[in-house]
Amino acid sequence: MKHWLVKSEPEAYSWTTFVQEDGTAWTGVRNYQARNNLNLMQPGDLVLYYHSVSEKAVVGVAEVAGLAHPDATAEAGSPWVAVPLRPVQPLAQPVLLAQLKADARLGELALIRQSRLSVLPVRPEEFDAILELGTK
Repeated sequence: MKHWLVKSEPEAYSWTTFVQEDGTAWTGVRNYQARNNLNLMQPGDLVLYYHSVSEKAVVGVAEVAGLAHPDATAEAGSPWVAVPLRPVQPLAQPVLLAQLKADARLGELALIRQSRLSVLPVRPEEFDAILELGTK
């Protein structure tokens, strides 16, 4: 199993909306590296849900619910894909970007090193550290 992080502006699509809808197809990714990450996702992989821009915090855990498929919001025949995600659980408390940057265990976290990507891999030990921070 692999671990991932997806980013969404809470004003555009919040964790609360994601939970109310019981998941979504993760559409609208228009960056090749992020698209490649979507293609690598497998059902059962766990995903950190990150509120970007205004909140800058990991707020929940989701699960990959199926394989990548053509993105319905993209032009037909384009290379863009979507992946179905479903909510697993909210974090007991959000983990702020400042906390992530301050934690020595997360010095190589892709979110910090490649902050503009919207779909990022997370190493298992980083995933566990973030969950730990979300329970304190």
